[in-house]
Amino acid sequence: MQSSKAEPSTAPVSLLDIGRGNAPLRDQVLRRLAEIYDAGCFIGGPDCKELERRVAEFCGVSHAIGCASGSDALLLALMAYDIGHGDEVICPSFTFFATASAVTRLGARPVFVDIDPVTFQIDPNLIAERITARTRAIIPVHLFGQCADMQPILDLASRYGLKVIEDAAQAIGAEYRGRPACSMGDVGCLSFYPTKNLGGCGDGGMMTALDPAVADRLRKLANHGMHPRYHHGEVGINSRLDTFQAAILAIKLEHLNGYAQARRTHADRYRETLADRSETLGISLPSEAPGCHHVWNQYTIRVHGDRRDAVRDALKSEGVGSEVYYPIPIHRQECYRSLGWPAGSLPHTETACREVLSLPVYPELTEAEQHRVIDALVRATSARRARAAA
Repeated sequence: MQSSKAEPSTAPVSLLDIGRGNAPLRDQVLRRLAEIYDAGCFIGGPDCKELERRVAEFCGVSHAIGCASGSDALLLALMAYDIGHGDEVICPSFTFFATASAVTRLGARPVFVDIDPVTFQIDPNLIAERITARTRAIIPVHLFGQCADMQPILDLASRYGLKVIEDAAQAIGAEYRGRPACSMGDVGCLSFYPTKNLGGCGDGGMMTALDPAVADRLRKLANHGMHPRYHHGEVGINSRLDTFQAAILAIKLEHLNGYAQARRTHADRYRETLADRSETLGISLPSEAPGCHHVWNQYTIRVHGDRRDAVRDALKSEGVGSEVYYPIPIHRQECYRSLGWPAGSLPHTETACREVLSLPVYPELTEAEQHRVIDALVRATSARRARAAA
């Protein structure tokens, strides 16, 4: 007689499944896109204004200004404060390239600071020693869905007269001591790239501001420096959020808290299942810092002992997706060699780049799929650790 016990699934588990997340909203989204298509209002208009209003409310700020991408949001924020040639901007090296490239594109110099090895966030205790007479701003990155330790950063900025630009590309909905991401600095920068917690169907971004004068300048700079029409008081760029993306994002924004809660549930399950075994497996699990509300854009473990790439290959062989965010720190990228940051200059950043591995944590991940990821990870790390010990 055949056993009725279900066999463990061997179906692949991807790192992300954007299609699965979008599927329940498909009909609603397509109806709205058809209405916009028929109306012919593809740039600006009511949908963009409504999304800006709702994002501002969600982030607890007075103003939100749409733009074409999270990268442009960073660039425009720096432009709004006339940061350029001869200036320095402090930022982490353990982040996506856009954080530093926005600084460089304006002729300013990125000055890198090491991270806290537990939270992966820029270490505020190391910032003061990097401040010089040329420093104009600090860009803390709310990496992987958790806010940086903002209060010491804000205190330093106040003491030295610096601007704070929050890179919250991965952290919409995150909180620090009850304050939402994008509500603490002078300007907050969001990305709506499809893989983000609030992701569109293409590129898109947004900036937040408390000061109405700064908000007005951001809006003008994002539209060729133009106001009123065909009157250009300064040179801006073409970086406008299109109406299709705004409409899609407005629909998805209604579900954002639910998405975040699902990610938190997955993060809790990883912790509950792996915490007692992590030392034996030679891994470290990420954690939520005190006073923070983590939204888990990535769930990033460390694999110790130079085994990360082998573990990732083992997961891939079992059909389990993973990713390395980020394999090369920005200060060691070829294009920044001229800045003179030698190997070993940011030790915690460089170690993280050798050890980090992000596991599936997207909202639609099922419990069965997550246990498949966990089982594959245990097999991969156990086998590699045993080989290393032999």
